[in-house]
Amino acid sequence: MLVVADSSPLITLAATGDLEIVPRLFEDVFVPPEVVAELRDDRHDDAINLLAGSPPEWLHVRPATRPTAIPPLGAGEAAAICLASELHADAILIDDLRGRKIAVERGLWTMGTIGVLELAPSRGMLELAAAFSRLRETRFWVSQDLLDERLRVFKRRFDR
Repeated sequence: MLVVADSSPLITLAATGDLEIVPRLFEDVFVPPEVVAELRDDRHDDAINLLAGSPPEWLHVRPATRPTAIPPLGAGEAAAICLASELHADAILIDDLRGRKIAVERGLWTMGTIGVLELAPSRGMLELAAAFSRLRETRFWVSQDLLDERLRVFKRRFDR
């Protein structure tokens, strides 16, 4: 599965200690240089700065050949959407609601941080309740009600 990632899912998964699931879930992970620039922000911890400064083998940095501004999105979201369209990506990993809406309007399948975390337990990579607990310890904003509901749905589906 080929995916293009925006910065938020990578930042959040690194903050929870779950970034290693990304290359295990997806064959090819691409980011545009604009996303790498967002990862270099001084507000991020050392793991994110290392990811940006020396991307791991599984993270492919590629610019969009036809980048376009997409108001009201930031440069990273816009570039990720353009690159995902160009590569005919199977999905774009993006959390920003406006970005997700625009990506869907352009025919892209979107998956956010929570969706990535929900894929991993069915493949034995992590325990979802523990991952959601780690998620609550980060700066990622999500309501506890949503996490509780997603956990109930997951348990109904897999704990038969």
